[in-house]
Amino acid sequence: MRAGRKHFFITILVTMAALVFLSAYMMTTFYRNARKDALALGVSTMAQEKELAERYLSRALDIVQITSMEIEYLLRQEADSEVILDFLENESDYYMHSVDQDFTGVYGWIGGEYLDGIGWVPEADYVPTERVWYTDAVKAGGEPAMISPYLDAQTDTIMISISRMLYDNESVISLDISLETLQKLTERINLNGHGYGFIMDMDGFVVAHSNSAEKGKEYGEDAQKAELIQRVIASGGASFDMEMEGERITVFSDTILNGWYVVMVVDNRGLYADLIWIMVQGVCMCLVVFGVVVLFCFVEMNRTDRYMVKLQESRRELEQLNDNIMQILAKTIDAKDKYTRGHSVRVANYSREIARRMGKSGREQEQIYRAALLHDVGKIRIPDGIINKPGKLTDEEYAFIKLHPVSGYHILKSFSKDQLIATGAKFHHERYDGKGYPNGLVGENTPEHARIIGVADAYDAMASNRSYRDALPQDVIRSELLAGKGTQFDPRIVEVMLRMMDEDREYRMRQIPDFRKTVLAVDDDPISIELIKSIFEAQPVYRLVTAGSGGEALELLKTCAADLVLLDLEMSGLDGFETFRRIRQHSDVPVVFITATKDLATMEKARELGVEDYITKPFVPQIMLETVYGALNWES
Repeated sequence: MRAGRKHFFITILVTMAALVFLSAYMMTTFYRNARKDALALGVSTMAQEKELAERYLSRALDIVQITSMEIEYLLRQEADSEVILDFLENESDYYMHSVDQDFTGVYGWIGGEYLDGIGWVPEADYVPTERVWYTDAVKAGGEPAMISPYLDAQTDTIMISISRMLYDNESVISLDISLETLQKLTERINLNGHGYGFIMDMDGFVVAHSNSAEKGKEYGEDAQKAELIQRVIASGGASFDMEMEGERITVFSDTILNGWYVVMVVDNRGLYADLIWIMVQGVCMCLVVFGVVVLFCFVEMNRTDRYMVKLQESRRELEQLNDNIMQILAKTIDAKDKYTRGHSVRVANYSREIARRMGKSGREQEQIYRAALLHDVGKIRIPDGIINKPGKLTDEEYAFIKLHPVSGYHILKSFSKDQLIATGAKFHHERYDGKGYPNGLVGENTPEHARIIGVADAYDAMASNRSYRDALPQDVIRSELLAGKGTQFDPRIVEVMLRMMDEDREYRMRQIPDFRKTVLAVDDDPISIELIKSIFEAQPVYRLVTAGSGGEALELLKTCAADLVLLDLEMSGLDGFETFRRIRQHSDVPVVFITATKDLATMEKARELGVEDYITKPFVPQIMLETVYGALNWES
């Protein structure tokens, strides 16, 4: 066993070392590959976004170029301002509705006059030649000029103008553009669902942003973003890592038309999220391999252990089955005696406590408890008439009673390998002075557990009700035990029992004083009531109360604490079902139906309503008494 365990642990350690090495190698390899792939994907994403943005802006540049050429043609043809204005209006409408709704109109300073394609009329102090769209176009010397973007406060959109000076070096044509399309393109910038993107000009003005609330902000003036802007401009489009707001980030960027920048910022935890998943998969694979190896080792090493576990489980199940059988037998025994219900359980509890106080082990205490639980099993063979006889027994009847230890022994001797159960039943009526039965054993010749049960049994007999008397007072029981000390009982065990009595100042170790149950019989047939009375007349454990109708029963229940109601179904006025329904409105007392109806549907209805049971007429006394006994669920 030791060599096998040593081999097992060596295998575990070697396998674990291999697992650690393999996991470290996989992590390193996967990290390198993931980082390389992520960086390549980020660069590719920027190139794609740059192409889309430049294509969008280049179309606007082309439109300005074409429009300016057509106006130059009209100027050369010496067309008047109305013709040129009409051309601008047509072009503006065409661009806005057929080309791109972001192209909001063409206007310009043409031939010394301001003309607007969407009909906007400037205020009197508006000087076109002083506006930035005009001055920047003049500076560009005939090349298209992209005017710095700005946030339109009224529409919350970013606007730019593209202007070009015409051939006369005085006239300038300009196109206003709303960058909504560029904003939509930017909102899609991310790397596998991670990070955000934005487009800015060289001064750090945010033209578009994945978060629309950020557009129009001056990142160049933001202390936290200034370093990011500077590094984007200095990077020349290469990706780089940096810390921002306490997080490690990777930044990708590219230029747009050599004037703007498209930027993507990704949190490194998001950037390498796939790496974590790959690492988890790798570790899981290693764990599976490791688990298989461990399992293989356990198969051989634990084969015997599994067998022992199954054996122990079987033993526990058998013990549980034995316990259940013993409880059932004890209840069966007690059911025969109408006066000492719960006697077996009480004797078992007292016996176990005596054994505990005598220093017995937990196992010994349980053995004595089980033996005491079944000590009266032999009473099964004694006629009920003798057991429940209210008066004094005849010699012949007493001889029957004295048989129950022998009967119990023969019933139990093959019940369990633990012979304490069988011998406890056989010898619990032996006396210390040798005058007991069935064998007249003297002193300690009687097994100790049987002497313990004998004291507990005698105590409970005196502390229980009988047909001819109620439970004896505690001082009387004490006197009887002292009188039997050394004659009927083992002196040492009596002393333990007396200490238990001293501690029981409220006299709780006894049968419930008022053991009688109140039964309310409800039937509108006087003959049935008389028959029920005759059945219960010879049963002192029951107190019978009768009612001739459902209404009378309901009134009685207001003052009578009934333990059970026998309720006739077929009554005039309130029938059994209606009476039951009204009883349940204020009481949960058990109810048994009495009925002459033997219809299955009626019986099923009663069961579904929660009725305990039903008795069919004409009554069989034994069946009625057994049904009442079962429905009352007697307790000790």
